[in-house]
Amino acid sequence: MAKNTLSFVCQNCGAAYNRWQGKCESCGEWNTLAEEDATGSVPVSIRSKRKGRTFALESLSGKTQDAPRLSSGMTELDRVTGGGFVRGSVLLVGGDPGIGKSTLLTQATSMMARAGHRIVYISGEEAVAQVRLRAERLGLSDAPVQLAAETSVEDIVSTLSEGAVPRLIVIDSIQTMWTDTVESAPGTVTQVRASAQALIRFAKKTGAAIILVGHVTKDGQIAGPRVVEHMVDAVLSFEGEGSQQFRILRAVKNRFGPTDEIGVFEMTGLGLREVTNPSELFLSERDLGTPGTAVFAGIEGTRPVLVELQALVAPTSLGTPRRAVVGWDPSRLSMVLAVLEAHCGVKLSGHDVYLNVAGGLRIHEPAADLAAAAALVSSLVNAQLPTDAVYFGEISLSGVVRPVAQTPARLKEAAKLGFQRAVLPESARGESGGDAGLTLNAVNSLTTLVAEIAARGSRRGESNAPAEKNATPARFRRGEG
Repeated sequence: MAKNTLSFVCQNCGAAYNRWQGKCESCGEWNTLAEEDATGSVPVSIRSKRKGRTFALESLSGKTQDAPRLSSGMTELDRVTGGGFVRGSVLLVGGDPGIGKSTLLTQATSMMARAGHRIVYISGEEAVAQVRLRAERLGLSDAPVQLAAETSVEDIVSTLSEGAVPRLIVIDSIQTMWTDTVESAPGTVTQVRASAQALIRFAKKTGAAIILVGHVTKDGQIAGPRVVEHMVDAVLSFEGEGSQQFRILRAVKNRFGPTDEIGVFEMTGLGLREVTNPSELFLSERDLGTPGTAVFAGIEGTRPVLVELQALVAPTSLGTPRRAVVGWDPSRLSMVLAVLEAHCGVKLSGHDVYLNVAGGLRIHEPAADLAAAAALVSSLVNAQLPTDAVYFGEISLSGVVRPVAQTPARLKEAAKLGFQRAVLPESARGESGGDAGLTLNAVNSLTTLVAEIAARGSRRGESNAPAEKNATPARFRRGEG
């Protein structure tokens, strides 16, 4: 009889070791190694005698048909998935606890079930009564969704194989599933990988679409082995702050659609409400005329989105000034601060800098550099930026403002929301188009924009009153540029 071989597998990255150690050498995490059985269910001697079967090869010139899609009934969800769920596809949805993953899937499955499709919702974390309570709270208790509370993959596959093939299957969540083929505890790397592989095999064989709900780590990454993200067809991330009502559904990977689309939802007492105009929602509570705020005209996928950037620059009492940013890349903020100090003469080494993207949206494109710089300088010199202006443009390390893509779409969205002017790169003036009706302020370098903002304000805390006779000389004042 073969002897069982034990190994220690990292629950964060899946690396295997012969002995236990405190730190994983592959990903650098501490206390993530767990003991698992490394032997498979089939002996090596039997697996090695299996003969392969021949299969047909096809050419690239064959006819290709568009994959049939199943609409979810939610426009924002269909936008992110590329138009609906493809038959036989497997999607992985991740998000923080309590962000609304189960609520979103309950609403989507109820709409699809009401349209006449067979929908199965399998929960490994909640009982059937708990799922019914959520559906009753959302007003969806009359939807013909088939429910079950089960964690055995073999039992799930056997049950779903009987009768008509379901059009959509929801597994909530993959970390609670287990299979008899491996001898590890549910939630371990081996069990998650084996369970996902069995469900993906069932989806490809029957043509049913499967949605896997995945847990996330404290860093926001989907927990479990990274290989699961490579196995599935699409990876969706449900983002948002628990204290805010906005939720963002973002496609991280999608084999059947774009990977830069977002869906915007608003959390209400009756569930998630789709937001058809995110720009109006993000700007609904902006502070008009407040120094340190600038409106950024961005692009998320094919949709232009206007969002407010808020900056606060204040003298520091610490030896090392603080740099805090929410919703933007901290490395981008450090680069913009370095360019402001090196090429524009803006001294920020004695100031704390805080930058926030209002509404809980996360910005990934470098076109927000110009809006962030304008907000920072506005807060430093205590100058109000024009309330009817939008900003977009990429800043190079030399201080030159570089053009960005889809300028006409940004201007059109700004004009639709009532903005009158736009600050944009000089080289983008030709492609901006004259149909937007905006007054364009093209800047070639960041120095020009800084000079315009500084001419309208004064340093925070300064007054126009005459200096006292024994006032401290300017060169000894802390925070002076």
